[in-house]
Amino acid sequence: MSAIRVMLDCMELNRVRTLATLDDIAKQSNSAAVLGWRPGPGRAHIGWQLTHIGITEELTATERMHGAAPMYPDLVPRFKFGSVPDDDIPSLDLIRQVLTDSRKHVHECFTKLSDSDLETIPAWYKERGWDIRRILQILCWHEGHHQGQAHITLNLWKAAQSKS
Repeated sequence: MSAIRVMLDCMELNRVRTLATLDDIAKQSNSAAVLGWRPGPGRAHIGWQLTHIGITEELTATERMHGAAPMYPDLVPRFKFGSVPDDDIPSLDLIRQVLTDSRKHVHECFTKLSDSDLETIPAWYKERGWDIRRILQILCWHEGHHQGQAHITLNLWKAAQSKS
């Protein structure tokens, strides 16, 4: 099995966990309030964490790897790296769609490559020095990182509800 296939398979496990968190939120009586809940002032809400996963993948698979325009151009500035979470909370359906579309694009982007491409540094990543291998490693880590943040924030929300 190729290294690219292994990393894409790891990404699928991460997505299963992300979607399980989204499914848990959907079971709550007011999922919109859960998605907008913040663990503290100025902190990212759950909806930002989950949408950020998808937008980061979308940007990677389109703009950063191929110079192509990403889907969801209205969401990119709100959810890309360095953005400040606003109070316009994305819906469960929108988050799920962004995660689905962006993963499709990541899969299409990287399955066209072979292990002989792993040391290639795409133009957008030259300054960072990231080759294809590192980009895939970062994508694998990135989703787990933000899914974990969303998951702990959901648990904090549940704890706050049990106190009220």
